[in-house]
Amino acid sequence: MAAAIPGLSDLVDPSVRDAVSGFLADVETGLYTAVASPDPLVAEVAAHLVRAGGKRFRPMVVALCAQFGDPGRPELLPAAVLMELTHLATLYHDDVMDEAALRRGAASANSRWSNRLAVYVGDFLLARAASLAAGLGDEAVRLQAATLSQLVRGQLAETVGPRGGDPIQHHLRAIEDKTASLIANSARFGGLFSGLSPAHVETLAAFGTAIGIAFQLSDDLLDIASESAQSGKTPGTDLREGVPTLPVLYALSDPSAGSPRLRELLSKGPLTDDGEHAEALALLRESAALKQARETVHGYAEAARRSVGTLPAGAARQTLEQFCHYIADRTG
Repeated sequence: MAAAIPGLSDLVDPSVRDAVSGFLADVETGLYTAVASPDPLVAEVAAHLVRAGGKRFRPMVVALCAQFGDPGRPELLPAAVLMELTHLATLYHDDVMDEAALRRGAASANSRWSNRLAVYVGDFLLARAASLAAGLGDEAVRLQAATLSQLVRGQLAETVGPRGGDPIQHHLRAIEDKTASLIANSARFGGLFSGLSPAHVETLAAFGTAIGIAFQLSDDLLDIASESAQSGKTPGTDLREGVPTLPVLYALSDPSAGSPRLRELLSKGPLTDDGEHAEALALLRESAALKQARETVHGYAEAARRSVGTLPAGAARQTLEQFCHYIADRTG
């Protein structure tokens, strides 16, 4: 079963919450149907990450945005399932590229089976997503293809690095392409398949882009600021692996954002030494760089809230506005 976004149930209108909860239960059933295969091995590997759970953030965005139109339209369920399948496919591929051993607290598909099998099953999920898009019509196919193109562009940008450009702007653009593109298309599908006007659909897509960037950045901040497993992984994992998240980039680019010792430690790349890792994590938590990164998250969340403010008033808009506040505040 999908894991709820912590705290969200306290924020949304009860009628919206109940509608979204019911929709997500149907999405879960739809996911298992979509990953079924007559080949037992393919079926087992394809269902691996579905069973592992997750936030189901993208289907939730479809459901929330559909509240502005007719949320009972039958096209919405396959639209939500195809967006989650696309996301899951990227996780299979990411784990191969990152040589990850774990995903969502369980053995990753590549470590449990093999890199080749994980790649093939990721491709299988993309094929299933494409089939669902085809059933929704030419516009869904076009939008899904454009989203995949943007996603791959973001992955390539993340892989090759800024190549002499501004590393912070490069990082934010990569997040927009790699992560926020799926969330923007989820918002767009929610509006499109609930019968909204083209103008309102594009407004929801703009909301999805901004809240998608804020959501990814806030996840990265939780990896630093959280004392618990709130981020879904051991705090400081990105530091240990040398992943350049926004607070790290701020600390490295601005001498006033972190101490010389912090910059010295961060310049080493992966911090595999336990003592250096603990020291860097403590210094980063106290730095101006973390505060600056939080302000950036708030800026994107506020941009998302401004987009929502142009939509019709009511429970749907109130819910999305509260959702923007929640994403902004979840990092402290």
